Amino acid sequence: MEKSNVNTINQLPLGGLGGLIQSYLSNLPYDRKPYSLYEPIKYVLDLGGKRIRPMLMLMSYNLYKDDPESILPQAIGLETYHNYTLLHDDLMDNADVRRGQPTVHKKWDANTAILSGDSMLVLAYQRMQNCPADKLPAVLDCFTTTALEIGEGQQYDMEFETRDDVREEEYIEMIRLKTSVLLACAMKIGAIMADAPKEDVELLYRFGERMGLAFQLQDDFLDVYGDPKVFGKAIGGDITSNKKTYMLINAFNKAEGETKAELSRWIAAKEFDRQEKVAAVTAIYNKLGIDLMAKAKMEEYYHEAIEALDKVSVAEEKKTALREYAAKMMKREK
Repeated sequence: MEKSNVNTINQLPLGGLGGLIQSYLSNLPYDRKPYSLYEPIKYVLDLGGKRIRPMLMLMSYNLYKDDPESILPQAIGLETYHNYTLLHDDLMDNADVRRGQPTVHKKWDANTAILSGDSMLVLAYQRMQNCPADKLPAVLDCFTTTALEIGEGQQYDMEFETRDDVREEEYIEMIRLKTSVLLACAMKIGAIMADAPKEDVELLYRFGERMGLAFQLQDDFLDVYGDPKVFGKAIGGDITSNKKTYMLINAFNKAEGETKAELSRWIAAKEFDRQEKVAAVTAIYNKLGIDLMAKAKMEEYYHEAIEALDKVSVAEEKKTALREYAAKMMKREK
């Protein structure tokens, strides 16, 4: 059993929850052998990140109980699973960099990325199952269902790469599966572990799901309109790769005549100047009002999330930290 070295802290502020997560991660033992299998796992988890999923789980639990440190194994299990998916995504995409550092398959090799990634999945389950026996069936059911859905979302995403007829509703379902269900899972497991009423468990799941949709659409938006200095990478990656995003799908839906022909030419082009293509497609988005559409859709999902939170049966002051965190997520620039 893994134990954190942090002390018990009651009524933790938002910053305190983040500190708990980081301290627990920093103190995780990797004392099994061979070390070469576990070194990439520690490397991946040490790269940092927003820690949104464990944070949401602790905050969900903290709505009802004041000892969120007690569910750190489950919270870190979910973060381990999330990073496992990123490790394998990087391999599938042949990505060179993750969070400013070499990806595992670049720093080591593809076989290491596969095997260490598989071990991360096992570790995620090991950490997740480290909970009271009466909570175990519901926790594992939620986690396993979510893990299957994420694989389904990834498969849809891969299939969309070779399709030119992806509909908006298909894209939304893909990002729901690939991204938002893991945020929803974080909220639900936190609520389950805190003995929340069944109605609240489902409302908190919906909160996480709708926030996840807004979060992914925000990623699409920032890839086009983000500040490269803040975003951490060159903007326009989705445009240059013809990724079927909410923005591209709706641009094709709205474009007519010469505008549609120009967009089609850029999508079909095998050779192009990167900056020129990004600028041209962005100009088409601006002309069609796609940026405003994307912002409106983000706001729609955000408000649906807040509506779900409003119905959760705890005192309003207990929801304050979660409301502030959700608002902060919507204002991010990277």
